[in-house]
Amino acid sequence: MLIIPIKDGENIDRALKRYKRKFDKTGVVRQLRSRQAFIKPSVINRAMVQKAAYVQNMRENLES
Repeated sequence: MLIIPIKDGENIDRALKRYKRKFDKTGVVRQLRSRQAFIKPSVINRAMVQKAAYVQNMRENLES
């Protein structure tokens, strides 16, 4: 459970913004979306390798 202490005279919009930021940092929504469908470990590994190759290619292009 997230607890956001509100100071006296603090704007409710500012407190809501702090709550949303804290909620995003917990990663609850990302975790829920990832659990909606099962992804095989081989597919996850393949995506990681493709991403690493893409990043390496981008770095090589920036250096040249």
